[in-house]
Amino acid sequence: MQERISPRVDLAFKKIFGTEENKDLLISLINSIVGKDDQVVGITLLNPYNQKNFKNDKLSILDIKAEGSDGKKFNIEIQITDEADYDKRALYYWAKLYSNQLKESGDYAELEKVIGIHILNFTSIPESPKYHNAFHVTEKETRLHFFKEFELHTIELKKFLDQLGQKPGDLGSKLQTSLDLWTAFLTRNDLLNMAKLPQSLKDVPIKKAIRVLDIMNFTVEEREAYEDHLKWLRIEANTLKKAEGKGYEKGKKEGRKKEKLAIAEALLQKGMSVDEIIEITTLSQKEIANLMIDDRQG
Repeated sequence: MQERISPRVDLAFKKIFGTEENKDLLISLINSIVGKDDQVVGITLLNPYNQKNFKNDKLSILDIKAEGSDGKKFNIEIQITDEADYDKRALYYWAKLYSNQLKESGDYAELEKVIGIHILNFTSIPESPKYHNAFHVTEKETRLHFFKEFELHTIELKKFLDQLGQKPGDLGSKLQTSLDLWTAFLTRNDLLNMAKLPQSLKDVPIKKAIRVLDIMNFTVEEREAYEDHLKWLRIEANTLKKAEGKGYEKGKKEGRKKEKLAIAEALLQKGMSVDEIIEITTLSQKEIANLMIDDRQG
């Protein structure tokens, strides 16, 4: 019997939320995160999931790009591992989606608001106790919110699980918002009891999401990619666990480097080019070259 598929693995996440038949799930997820002025009624997928070209997606950046019926753009990404400079990369991808709207000889008035949504399987903002944080550009002293076309959300799954405690039991009584419910789906859907959900959450299409998860069929190639991604997720979790109590930051950094080297070695064996591996892992050309030498000697 195969292990139950985890929606936290990026490939599964995109197959659940990034398809035409499941746009209602994506709309519900987005609306659980953004404010009332940015609620989505209809949506167009700009990079829908396609099993024929999924291998071209970067292994740790299987994002979903979508456009609301009012023109706003959304970039939704679930990130498995705590990569160095995540914050800078998040800003880069927001800026890329924003600037790509303007075609040659286009007018700045054509630019629409872009909202980045980053679902993180690690703690990125230890200074904040909240698992959901929303960032805007404001004036330093008056907090005036002037540049309103920038918005970036982080959903930290580890914080959510920590708030549930060691024995979460039945989650129904602990969920207060639709975002709580979607986050529970991503982390502990095995404990969800539909009959015990608060009345205010009955309209969230979580039953469909669980049904999609239960009947999800992978091709052989998709299953192989999924298993690879799941393995990386476990490596990261084990690395963090071993690092606790022994110099967390040092252990975390060393664990990330070992994980990246393991991933790079696997990609080399699959025949991926050095440039692609460098882009995916952020390792240096020298580090990749050393791996290639070790492989030849081995």
